[in-house]
Amino acid sequence: METQRQKKIGGVIQKDIADILQRAATDGGLRGTLLSVSKVSVTSDLSIAKIYVSIFPATKGKELMEGIKSNQPMIKHELAQRTRHQLRRVPELLFFLDDSLEYIDGIEKSLKGEENPVKNPDLLEKRKKS
Repeated sequence: METQRQKKIGGVIQKDIADILQRAATDGGLRGTLLSVSKVSVTSDLSIAKIYVSIFPATKGKELMEGIKSNQPMIKHELAQRTRHQLRRVPELLFFLDDSLEYIDGIEKSLKGEENPVKNPDLLEKRKKS
């Protein structure tokens, strides 16, 4: 169960990290790429922040996550500059790719009948009870 303090710190980090990442993407020539921070959860001792990043288009996800992880010290430094009046110590930042939008999109496509989620439809015939 998250405390109010964890939620508040998570919110501060979420807002600033989203801004930092979006600016870095734009400066890095990645126009048309949408980066959003879908969730930030902070551990109870406030030492680690797990940051879930949603990337659109999803095809750039893996490549961008590698870039984010390799620039983690720089991102942490920028966050420290922005939050120096709110946070005494910036937590360790752990980045994760949030692919829930992709997952939802897949569900919607299969519900509309655009894509069959079953990879081997011929197996269904074998499983029918006679």
